[in-house]
Amino acid sequence: MWDPAVISATSFNVGRPQPGEYAPYYERYVALIPGEQILDALDQQRRQTMLLLSGRDDADGDFRYAPGKWCAKEVLGHVCDTERVFAYRAMRIARADATPLAGFEQDDYVRNGPFANHPLNDVVEDFIAVRRATLSLLRNLDEAAWQRRGIANKNEVTVRGIAYIIAGHELHHRGILEEKYFAASR
Repeated sequence: MWDPAVISATSFNVGRPQPGEYAPYYERYVALIPGEQILDALDQQRRQTMLLLSGRDDADGDFRYAPGKWCAKEVLGHVCDTERVFAYRAMRIARADATPLAGFEQDDYVRNGPFANHPLNDVVEDFIAVRRATLSLLRNLDEAAWQRRGIANKNEVTVRGIAYIIAGHELHHRGILEEKYFAASR
């Protein structure tokens, strides 16, 4: 019988992406993720982010640490949108789709996203759903798919490069939430 709580992992080591598997800009994210167990790292992050956000209320979600900065709900919404875009890129490249993929403007996505108008709990639930979908996609790739290269935002990238970028991007923004948004409420 299928158990939705148990999702099998790949039976091989995906390995770390090497320079050249992602644009140099993304090294700042890839470098944040230790080791070679990216699926475990992504799953652990889901739990850690849930812990950070559990017990927070809408006042916490509406907090901006400076004028003109995104509120905490918008930061989390940005993480969700970015992960969706990158997971879509990973799927297209994993399926050997050679079509170059466009970039996106994060500020436009946040400005036009509904995050600030929703309860924080709804945005947290969205993050959980997005991360579970990303994990499901990645866990079901074969070894060849992880190595495939494509063009996204005018740069060559591998699927495993994208997985590390997703994880590093989330970790980067979780650090900002911890330091600039929620540090005073500890």
